[in-house]
Amino acid sequence: MKLTDLQAIARNNIRRFLVFRVLFNARFYYPVFAVIFLDFGLTLDQFAMLNVIWATTIILAEVPSGALSDLLGRKKLLVLTATLMVAEMSVWAFAPRGNPTLLFWVLALNRVLSGLGEASASGSDEALVYESLEEAGMKDQWSHVLEKAAKWQSVAFMVAMITGGLVYDPDLLGRIASLFGFQGSINKEATLRLPLYLTLLSSIVCWLNCIRFVEVDDGHESKQLSIGAAFRQTFEAGLWILKTPFALIVILAGAFLDSIIRMFVTLNSEYYRLIEYPEYALGILGALIALMNFVIAPLARRLVERKTPGFVFGAAALAGLIGFAGVSFFIPYAGLLFSGLLFAAFTIVTFSLSYYLNRISDKSMRATILSFKGMALNLGYGFIGVVYAQLLRYLARSPDMPTGSNELFIEGAQYFTPYFLIGSLAVVLFVRIVFPRATQLSPQKVDE
Repeated sequence: MKLTDLQAIARNNIRRFLVFRVLFNARFYYPVFAVIFLDFGLTLDQFAMLNVIWATTIILAEVPSGALSDLLGRKKLLVLTATLMVAEMSVWAFAPRGNPTLLFWVLALNRVLSGLGEASASGSDEALVYESLEEAGMKDQWSHVLEKAAKWQSVAFMVAMITGGLVYDPDLLGRIASLFGFQGSINKEATLRLPLYLTLLSSIVCWLNCIRFVEVDDGHESKQLSIGAAFRQTFEAGLWILKTPFALIVILAGAFLDSIIRMFVTLNSEYYRLIEYPEYALGILGALIALMNFVIAPLARRLVERKTPGFVFGAAALAGLIGFAGVSFFIPYAGLLFSGLLFAAFTIVTFSLSYYLNRISDKSMRATILSFKGMALNLGYGFIGVVYAQLLRYLARSPDMPTGSNELFIEGAQYFTPYFLIGSLAVVLFVRIVFPRATQLSPQKVDE
């Protein structure tokens, strides 16, 4: 195949990758995620159980899906991902509400399909695009592709947050409709499923986009698919990670930083409320924070291209440490700056993980290795979630703790800074013992 043809394929895959990242990740129900489950008729403990089902599905399917991607092909897994997205949204958008027991099991099916989709997507999209760039002699463009993806995801997230919140509010939607001459009333029953219908529509577009990916000389047709082959692929990739100190360090360090920062980021709405931002501003704040990627993504690209991995880790850790120290004071309004620092650290970690692991992974097992990364991140997040829950239970039993969730949240936030500091130092010590050269590798030599 001519070089010009390979470059055309690479450019096509870049466009498809950007569209896939936007449509798969920016969902219109995100701003009302917990609320919409409860409004459907679930109890809070059922909602928590659905989250457990979702997380468990991802953890169990993460690495096997990567092995399937390496054995069957990246495009097949991406089409499967989009198909699962259409299925999960169809199940939820048309779920019956009359029978609470039936509703729970229907939404449990939705969470299983969603978890399988998340696992199938992990690694396949990045591997396909990186390999098409490599075939076209354009792999140095990979960091620029990641930068574009981060920017477009931010825009899409902002649109989804604002639109999803708007169409879910019957009063606001009614006032907007009246401006266009609509005189009827709009109730909650009418708006309940609108964010789901919009996401179902975007999932169909996502599927149409995925079938237009092009995989160059994948060689997967010659590979025999079997359970044994999948297990061998998984075992070989895991062994490669253990024998490759740099890969092991990148995954472990990334999992630590990602887990604790992501835990606080998921609690941002409660933090914003306690630093005196009104509830109507929460969606807007989330959108504005996401738009920070237009500044942070180029910064992350320059860091991984020009600085050593040790410097990149240190920059993310320092931003995280200052962020956690700042949020612990709950400074009215100005505390938003420290939340922004945590988001910056989170973005740098995510960017550098994708950059380094694609650079150093062999094509034959790249998706499996990226799936190990995904599993490590989810396990780390699950671990810190358990630790945080136990901490809150311990603090709640203290006779000096005032009753009320606000006080408990504020007290629990004081522990993030020391935990983050001690953990970061432990990572540094681990690196110094296992692979002292890792922090000094030049950006040009990480894949040698």
